[in-house]
Amino acid sequence: MSGVARGAVMVDVAGLTLSAEERRRLTHPQVGGLILFARNFTSREQLIGLVDEIRAVRPEILVAVDHEGGRVQRFRTHGFTALPAMRALGELWDSDPAKGAIQACALATAIGYVLARELLACGIDLSFTPVLDLDYGLSAVIGDRAFHHDPRVVTLLAKSVNHGLLLAGMANCGKHFPGHGYVVADSHVAMPVDERPLAQILGSDVQPYEWLGSTLTAVMPAHVIYRAVDDRPAGFSRRWLQEILRGKLGFGGVIFSDDLSMQGAQIEGGVCAAAHLALAAGCDMVLVCNDAARAEELLAGLDWRTSQASVARLARLYRGTKPGMIDLRQDEVYQVCMGQLREHGGRSSLKR
Repeated sequence: MSGVARGAVMVDVAGLTLSAEERRRLTHPQVGGLILFARNFTSREQLIGLVDEIRAVRPEILVAVDHEGGRVQRFRTHGFTALPAMRALGELWDSDPAKGAIQACALATAIGYVLARELLACGIDLSFTPVLDLDYGLSAVIGDRAFHHDPRVVTLLAKSVNHGLLLAGMANCGKHFPGHGYVVADSHVAMPVDERPLAQILGSDVQPYEWLGSTLTAVMPAHVIYRAVDDRPAGFSRRWLQEILRGKLGFGGVIFSDDLSMQGAQIEGGVCAAAHLALAAGCDMVLVCNDAARAEELLAGLDWRTSQASVARLARLYRGTKPGMIDLRQDEVYQVCMGQLREHGGRSSLKR
């Protein structure tokens, strides 16, 4: 299948332009995606130039970013709107028994549209959003990234964000399956373990994934061990990914691993063993970030042929938008959505 890279690895780059070594890495046949971070951004113009560079080397690569709003928003100012944390939508929902839910869903759609439109204008295909974790008040790393503690509210607000993304032309990625909100430990620096029974997890944390159904185009599993199901983290577990996510829930979209450089992904055998285990468990693409040496080790040692099914799923996320200085002020839907954001304290850095 043409139009999308066949590689199963998503890598990153260090700075504002590509080095010769990074250009070489992007041509590796196992590379299929690239994730951007705040270190790759100083302005909209510079970001467009970087994406142009990336596409000149690898036109069919999937370009992604963690751009949720709140404290996880990689690009701020200089052409990007400061988006609220998703908890603000849950608080708006709770603020008025009569109108809060309607207002929160409308604002969620506006956020999704603005988020996607600004990224697509710079040639970025996908943001890893929305967060579907429940807010139990336990996880600092999730915290205000979660919409709410009630899975019904999470589902409806996430569906509204997804609607906004879709209206702008962008797919979505629900995370962190089956749920990262109940554990205290941060999987970036520790190996969290959730000791709850499977029935409890299915009856709470998993419900947004089940209820959103086919409106989810991608899912990212958690680097969390759920003892009732598997001794491996969910992203390395065929039981979670094949039997429960694809089998029981009928999910047919892309499965991305979370970053294999995180502590919660460290398994015996190193990064190559971890990537192979994640791909064999059911991931379509694995991420390795913030560690160029580990990325090189993985690309040198991974022997994996991406299936036609994975390529087809990934192709649905790829937009391949030609970046350019699109005047978003001429987008009437964008202006309506910005008006809704301003009513709730949102700020745009677009010059008037």
